Amino acid sequence: MINDPVLINEWHVVGRGADLAEGQLMPARVLGEDVVVWRVNGQVLAWQDLCIHRGTRLSLGQVEGETLICPYHGWSYNSEGRCVHIPAHPGQTPPEKARVKVYQATERYGAIWVSLGQPQHDLPPFPEWDDPTYHSVVSGPHPYRAHAPRAIENFLDMAHLPFVHAGYLGEPEHAEVNDYEVEVGPDGIVAEDIRMWQPDPDGTGIGATVSYTFRVLRPLMAYFGKEKYAAVLAVTPVDDTFSIGWMFPCVQGRDNVPDADILAFQKLIIDQDVPIVESQRPELLPLDLQAELHLRSDRTAIAYRKWLKELGVTFGVA
Repeated sequence: MINDPVLINEWHVVGRGADLAEGQLMPARVLGEDVVVWRVNGQVLAWQDLCIHRGTRLSLGQVEGETLICPYHGWSYNSEGRCVHIPAHPGQTPPEKARVKVYQATERYGAIWVSLGQPQHDLPPFPEWDDPTYHSVVSGPHPYRAHAPRAIENFLDMAHLPFVHAGYLGEPEHAEVNDYEVEVGPDGIVAEDIRMWQPDPDGTGIGATVSYTFRVLRPLMAYFGKEKYAAVLAVTPVDDTFSIGWMFPCVQGRDNVPDADILAFQKLIIDQDVPIVESQRPELLPLDLQAELHLRSDRTAIAYRKWLKELGVTFGVA
């Protein structure tokens, strides 16, 4: 496990809730740790993906009733992670230490979230997701061969929209970013009224200037909102060289738009971002503000780097 003192105690997405049926096993990897996720009586469980006996992946096993069966020697673990049956010694009560390592898991915003430690924060509120006037979907997984903080900072960067997403979220001839203020508080970072001209912001085909609000909710979770649209990006740190992004777009007043169309557009935009993020050097996000050149249009990114340093994040940063 990658021992980042902050990120171990954060919530990380491992998959869609709809993709985990009762009795199904879902393997995942978070901060270098292999995890198996499964569902019992509607409750989501997350364990270290390791049988205590000979180190086999439990995700290769199967669920029988309320127990998970190891594929190697058939050891049965109950929903609390305790071994309750050893087929080679059916008359023996399994020793007390025959337990798997249990992690915390929850299901929110259509996704399954896992923490390897002891979270000090609940998942941040996302009002648009719970608002019935919005059409909400889960987009992902979106893989990055890059560190998670780089992906979050890219999400916060308005100045790249006219170039990386030309024709969709901006145009090079409308590249100016207005002056704006950023506030940092106990619940994260807020930057309001960041304006950008976009060629088709509301599906009418008419270009207009749009005002964005950005919020950094947790170290690897950020939000933006504009008129009739909001989204959260959560990036899961898989290991030293790989991250997975999960986007939660919410669209208002367009219930006739199929989920597939929303997901296709989201994938198109992130697929444009990925090669840029993967190309950035250094790979680790510099927290020393003297290491790179910054302008006033970078205020949100500057605040993000400062906040990560204050929190004590060590993974994915330099």
